[in-house]
Amino acid sequence: MNTYLFDFDGTLVDSMPTYISAMLRILDENNISYAQDIVKIITPLGVNGTAEYYINNLGLKKPKDEVTVLMKEYMCDAYFNTIPAKENVIKVLKELKKRGNSLNVLTASPHLTLDACLKRLNMYDLFDNVWSCDDFNTTKADPEIYKMAAERLNVSVGDVLFLDDNLNADQTAKTAGMMVCGVYDESSDDYVEQMKSANDFYIYNFEELIPISEEIK
Repeated sequence: MNTYLFDFDGTLVDSMPTYISAMLRILDENNISYAQDIVKIITPLGVNGTAEYYINNLGLKKPKDEVTVLMKEYMCDAYFNTIPAKENVIKVLKELKKRGNSLNVLTASPHLTLDACLKRLNMYDLFDNVWSCDDFNTTKADPEIYKMAAERLNVSVGDVLFLDDNLNADQTAKTAGMMVCGVYDESSDDYVEQMKSANDFYIYNFEELIPISEEIK
Protein backbone atom coordinates (compact mmCIF):
# COMPACT_ATOMS: atom_id res chain seq x y z
CA MET A 1 0.00 0.00 0.00
CA ASN A 2 1.22 3.48 -0.87
CA THR A 3 0.29 6.63 1.04
CA TYR A 4 -0.59 9.71 -1.01
CA LEU A 5 -1.03 13.28 0.19
CA PHE A 6 -2.65 15.50 -2.43
CA ASP A 7 -2.88 19.25 -2.68
CA PHE A 8 -6.32 20.45 -3.78
CA ASP A 9 -6.25 23.70 -5.79
CA GLY A 10 -4.48 23.23 -9.12
CA THR A 11 -3.73 19.58 -8.36
CA LEU A 12 -7.10 17.84 -8.01
CA VAL A 13 -9.35 20.61 -9.29
CA ASP A 14 -9.00 23.35 -11.88
CA SER A 15 -9.48 26.16 -9.37
CA MET A 16 -6.33 28.25 -9.44
CA PRO A 17 -7.80 31.08 -11.56
CA THR A 18 -10.63 31.42 -9.01
CA TYR A 19 -8.32 31.12 -6.02
CA ILE A 20 -5.80 33.62 -7.37
CA SER A 21 -8.50 36.06 -8.42
CA ALA A 22 -10.02 36.07 -4.92
CA MET A 23 -6.65 36.54 -3.25
CA LEU A 24 -5.46 39.34 -5.54
CA ARG A 25 -8.82 41.10 -5.57
CA ILE A 26 -8.18 42.13 -1.96
CA LEU A 27 -4.92 43.84 -2.93
CA ASP A 28 -6.39 45.46 -6.04
CA GLU A 29 -9.36 46.86 -4.12
CA ASN A 30 -6.98 48.42 -1.62
CA ASN A 31 -4.55 49.77 -4.25
CA ILE A 32 -1.66 47.69 -2.94
CA SER A 33 1.08 46.79 -5.42
CA TYR A 34 2.67 43.35 -5.40
CA ALA A 35 5.57 41.46 -6.93
CA GLN A 36 5.32 39.34 -10.07
CA ASP A 37 5.89 36.14 -8.08
CA ILE A 38 3.06 36.86 -5.60
CA VAL A 39 1.12 33.73 -6.65
CA LYS A 40 4.06 31.45 -5.87
CA ILE A 41 4.41 33.11 -2.47
CA ILE A 42 0.80 33.10 -1.28
CA THR A 43 -0.54 29.82 -2.71
CA PRO A 44 0.90 27.59 0.07
CA LEU A 45 -0.26 30.04 2.76
CA GLY A 46 -4.02 29.60 2.48
CA VAL A 47 -6.59 32.16 3.46
CA ASN A 48 -5.34 32.85 6.99
CA GLY A 49 -1.67 32.85 6.04
CA THR A 50 -2.26 35.07 3.01
CA ALA A 51 -4.21 37.56 5.11
CA GLU A 52 -1.32 37.69 7.59
CA TYR A 53 1.17 38.12 4.74
CA TYR A 54 -0.83 41.01 3.30
CA ILE A 55 -1.05 42.74 6.68
CA ASN A 56 2.52 42.08 7.86
CA ASN A 57 4.42 42.31 4.57
CA LEU A 58 2.37 44.39 2.13
CA GLY A 59 0.86 46.95 4.50
CA LEU A 60 -2.82 46.05 4.21
CA LYS A 61 -4.68 48.10 6.83
CA LYS A 62 -7.57 45.80 7.64
CA PRO A 63 -8.28 43.35 10.49
CA LYS A 64 -7.31 39.78 9.61
CA ASP A 65 -10.80 38.41 10.26
CA GLU A 66 -12.33 40.93 7.85
CA VAL A 67 -9.83 39.98 5.14
CA THR A 68 -10.41 36.23 5.47
CA VAL A 69 -14.19 36.67 5.35
CA LEU A 70 -13.88 38.63 2.10
CA MET A 71 -11.56 36.05 0.54
CA LYS A 72 -13.97 33.22 1.30
CA GLU A 73 -16.92 35.25 0.05
CA TYR A 74 -15.16 35.92 -3.26
CA MET A 75 -14.36 32.22 -3.73
CA CYS A 76 -17.55 30.50 -2.62
CA ASP A 77 -19.77 30.61 -5.70
CA ALA A 78 -17.26 28.95 -8.03
CA TYR A 79 -16.26 26.25 -5.53
CA PHE A 80 -19.88 25.49 -4.72
CA ASN A 81 -21.12 25.37 -8.31
CA THR A 82 -18.68 25.36 -11.23
CA ILE A 83 -15.05 24.37 -10.55
CA PRO A 84 -14.29 21.03 -12.28
CA ALA A 85 -11.91 18.21 -11.44
CA LYS A 86 -8.75 18.22 -13.52
CA GLU A 87 -8.44 15.77 -16.39
CA ASN A 88 -8.36 12.08 -15.38
CA VAL A 89 -8.16 12.89 -11.66
CA ILE A 90 -11.31 11.05 -10.59
CA LYS A 91 -10.55 8.01 -12.74
CA VAL A 92 -7.00 7.69 -11.37
CA LEU A 93 -8.04 8.26 -7.76
CA LYS A 94 -10.63 5.49 -8.07
CA GLU A 95 -8.00 3.14 -9.50
CA LEU A 96 -5.52 3.94 -6.72
CA LYS A 97 -8.26 3.45 -4.12
CA LYS A 98 -9.24 0.12 -5.67
CA ARG A 99 -5.64 -1.03 -5.30
CA GLY A 100 -5.83 -0.40 -1.55
CA ASN A 101 -3.78 2.79 -1.33
CA SER A 102 -4.29 5.50 1.28
CA LEU A 103 -5.48 8.74 -0.33
CA ASN A 104 -5.41 11.99 1.64
CA VAL A 105 -5.73 15.74 1.03
CA LEU A 106 -3.67 18.56 2.54
CA THR A 107 -4.56 22.00 1.23
CA ALA A 108 -4.35 25.66 2.06
CA SER A 109 -8.04 26.03 1.19
CA PRO A 110 -10.56 26.31 4.05
CA HIS A 111 -13.04 23.50 4.68
CA LEU A 112 -15.86 25.83 3.62
CA THR A 113 -14.87 25.62 -0.04
CA LEU A 114 -12.78 22.44 0.06
CA ASP A 115 -15.41 20.05 1.42
CA ALA A 116 -18.25 21.46 -0.66
CA CYS A 117 -16.27 21.19 -3.90
CA LEU A 118 -15.06 17.63 -3.26
CA LYS A 119 -18.56 16.48 -2.32
CA ARG A 120 -20.12 18.10 -5.38
CA LEU A 121 -17.61 16.25 -7.58
CA ASN A 122 -18.23 12.96 -5.73
CA MET A 123 -14.57 12.84 -4.69
CA TYR A 124 -14.81 13.42 -0.94
CA ASP A 125 -15.38 9.77 0.02
CA LEU A 126 -12.33 8.61 -1.96
CA PHE A 127 -10.08 10.10 0.74
CA ASP A 128 -9.17 8.73 4.15
CA ASN A 129 -8.48 12.27 5.39
CA VAL A 130 -9.35 15.70 4.00
CA TRP A 131 -7.21 18.26 5.79
CA SER A 132 -7.00 22.02 5.54
CA CYS A 133 -3.94 23.81 6.89
CA ASP A 134 -6.38 25.21 9.45
CA ASP A 135 -6.47 21.73 11.02
CA PHE A 136 -2.76 22.05 11.83
CA ASN A 137 -2.70 25.76 12.74
CA THR A 138 0.13 26.39 10.30
CA THR A 139 0.74 26.63 6.54
CA LYS A 140 2.30 24.53 3.80
CA ALA A 141 5.28 26.88 3.96
CA ASP A 142 6.15 25.19 7.29
CA PRO A 143 8.01 21.83 7.05
CA GLU A 144 6.38 20.72 10.31
CA ILE A 145 2.95 20.41 8.69
CA TYR A 146 4.18 17.52 6.53
CA LYS A 147 5.72 15.76 9.53
CA MET A 148 2.49 16.22 11.50
CA ALA A 149 0.46 14.83 8.61
CA ALA A 150 2.68 11.74 8.40
CA GLU A 151 2.33 11.25 12.16
CA ARG A 152 -1.46 11.38 11.89
CA LEU A 153 -1.23 8.82 9.08
CA ASN A 154 0.93 6.58 11.28
CA VAL A 155 3.63 6.29 8.62
CA SER A 156 7.18 7.54 8.22
CA VAL A 157 7.37 10.93 6.53
CA GLY A 158 9.59 9.36 3.86
CA ASP A 159 6.85 6.86 2.96
CA VAL A 160 4.40 9.55 1.84
CA LEU A 161 4.17 10.78 -1.75
CA PHE A 162 3.10 14.43 -1.73
CA LEU A 163 1.64 15.94 -4.91
CA ASP A 164 1.33 19.69 -5.49
CA ASP A 165 1.39 22.16 -8.37
CA ASN A 166 3.21 24.82 -6.30
CA LEU A 167 7.02 24.99 -6.31
CA ASN A 168 7.31 26.38 -2.77
CA ALA A 169 5.05 23.72 -1.27
CA ASP A 170 6.91 20.97 -3.14
CA GLN A 171 10.28 22.22 -1.91
CA THR A 172 9.04 22.48 1.67
CA ALA A 173 7.59 18.96 1.64
CA LYS A 174 10.88 17.70 0.21
CA THR A 175 12.76 19.48 3.02
CA ALA A 176 10.48 17.72 5.51
CA GLY A 177 11.51 14.36 4.04
CA MET A 178 8.56 13.38 1.84
CA MET A 179 8.74 11.97 -1.66
CA VAL A 180 7.37 14.70 -3.92
CA CYS A 181 5.62 14.72 -7.28
CA GLY A 182 5.12 18.04 -8.99
CA VAL A 183 1.84 18.50 -10.87
CA TYR A 184 1.45 20.69 -13.94
CA ASP A 185 -0.96 23.60 -13.73
CA GLU A 186 -1.09 26.63 -15.99
CA SER A 187 -0.66 28.89 -12.96
CA SER A 188 2.81 27.43 -12.29
CA ASP A 189 3.92 27.17 -15.92
CA ASP A 190 6.95 29.40 -15.30
CA TYR A 191 8.31 26.97 -12.69
CA VAL A 192 8.02 23.63 -14.51
CA GLU A 193 11.74 23.10 -15.03
CA GLN A 194 12.53 24.06 -11.43
CA MET A 195 9.87 21.64 -10.20
CA LYS A 196 11.26 18.85 -12.35
CA SER A 197 14.72 19.44 -10.91
CA ALA A 198 13.58 19.75 -7.29
CA ASN A 199 11.12 16.83 -7.13
CA ASP A 200 11.29 13.05 -7.32
CA PHE A 201 8.61 12.97 -10.04
CA TYR A 202 6.65 15.35 -12.25
CA ILE A 203 3.37 14.76 -14.07
CA TYR A 204 1.50 16.74 -16.70
CA ASN A 205 -1.59 14.53 -16.49
CA PHE A 206 -2.87 12.36 -13.65
CA GLU A 207 -2.70 9.23 -15.82
CA GLU A 208 1.08 9.44 -15.40
CA LEU A 209 0.61 8.71 -11.69
CA ILE A 210 -0.26 5.04 -12.30
CA PRO A 211 3.24 3.98 -13.42
CA ILE A 212 4.74 6.06 -10.58
CA SER A 213 2.54 4.17 -8.12
CA GLU A 214 4.09 0.93 -9.37
CA GLU A 215 7.60 2.36 -9.05
CA ILE A 216 7.27 3.42 -5.41
CA LYS A 217 5.71 0.18 -4.10
